[in-house]
Amino acid sequence: MSGNPDESSNGSIEECVDEIDDFIERLDHYAPPVLAYALRAHLGGLLRAMVDGHVCTREHARQFVLELEQEALGVG
Repeated sequence: MSGNPDESSNGSIEECVDEIDDFIERLDHYAPPVLAYALRAHLGGLLRAMVDGHVCTREHARQFVLELEQEALGVG
């Protein structure tokens, strides 16, 4: 994606991941597939907004999704 996410003036990637982890822990009453689909919907919307807002290109978003797939499935 565009730029280095660690260089954000709004906090580090580690801080953001920690906050998301804390939030997801509060959602433990949902089954993992429900969480996965809900997170997928939010990620899709976020990526669309980033492309529409010219934060990244369609190709950057596509590459991000491919890398996510490789990490999630342990391939590549």
